Amino acid sequence: MKAVISARYGSPDVLEIRQVPKPEPKAGEVLIRVHATTVSRTDCGMLRPHPFFVRLVAGLLRPKLTTLGLDFAGEVEAVGAGVTTFKPGDRVFGLSPDVYGAHAEYLCVPEQGAMAAMPAGTRFGQAVVCEGAWYADTYLQAFHLGPGHSILIYGASGAIGTAAVQLAKSYGAKVTAVVATPHLDLVRSLGAEHAVDYTAQDFTQIGETFDFVFDAVGKTTYFRCRRLLKRAGVFAATDLGPWGQNPLLAIGSSITGSRRVLFPLPQSNQAKAFVEFLKTRMEAGEFRPVIDREYPLEAIADAYRYVETQQKTGIVVINVSPVQQRARPGSGLTDLGAGVGPIREHEH
Repeated sequence: MKAVISARYGSPDVLEIRQVPKPEPKAGEVLIRVHATTVSRTDCGMLRPHPFFVRLVAGLLRPKLTTLGLDFAGEVEAVGAGVTTFKPGDRVFGLSPDVYGAHAEYLCVPEQGAMAAMPAGTRFGQAVVCEGAWYADTYLQAFHLGPGHSILIYGASGAIGTAAVQLAKSYGAKVTAVVATPHLDLVRSLGAEHAVDYTAQDFTQIGETFDFVFDAVGKTTYFRCRRLLKRAGVFAATDLGPWGQNPLLAIGSSITGSRRVLFPLPQSNQAKAFVEFLKTRMEAGEFRPVIDREYPLEAIADAYRYVETQQKTGIVVINVSPVQQRARPGSGLTDLGAGVGPIREHEH
């Protein structure tokens, strides 16, 4: 089978597409023929590696995980002994948070892993939305976000941000999204009550306060945003921040009991429950993908280079299989019913 191999750390230039042995499912495992995956901020961080402590878990000198890719969508090719939940031909989607490996034509996943049947009528490229949504929901759960709460989401046009807007709305919160000019209509279409253009005004001076401020791109700081917080408001960010301040502030606020800053990390043992939860949101029409670009597997290095520009909107899809269903020419939507097709960056 074809697999994208990173035998050493470095730029996307180190990536190679090689022929490697096709995996065989062990007892309790499911073999997936991968039709679509993504290149994400996480993949880029593992490749470089960044931040510095990634080497502690990914390998000090060389990567332990030579094939990256967390998100997958595809068909069950075969099942190992004892598997009863899935059968060959089932269309599935999910995450591989422990071994990655989705940047390949085949992937083995535990039957009880983070995987579920794809929502009816969804094409494979629309189903590789779990990673950004998983990170977003980890933060919303840490906030205990619920009806009546207000949240400002900074960087609401990325994979985590677009997911956070939609999931926050599904929890009943009032959302203010901070984005650049081209993405104002996008975040409004996802449900944000207010959209703020950070290129036209200082978003910290909008004259409102919030229960929660969520930096979905890791490009602002608690000290800049604290004026936006209510008396008991909470800030969280998806990156370390300058001098690693975000986890340090989170530790400090935990010690003092103020919980003013949070820095939660997704837990792989909760990933399966999240994929099932996301499936229900998709089926209810409360969550749909925002797709920036799609690349064939052979151009995956170009996808990495684009993601590293930090300019992507939503997700960047890799079509692994040539049988991937395509959108109609000139349209950002597939043959799905109204309201459940993907939102394309160029439509906004």
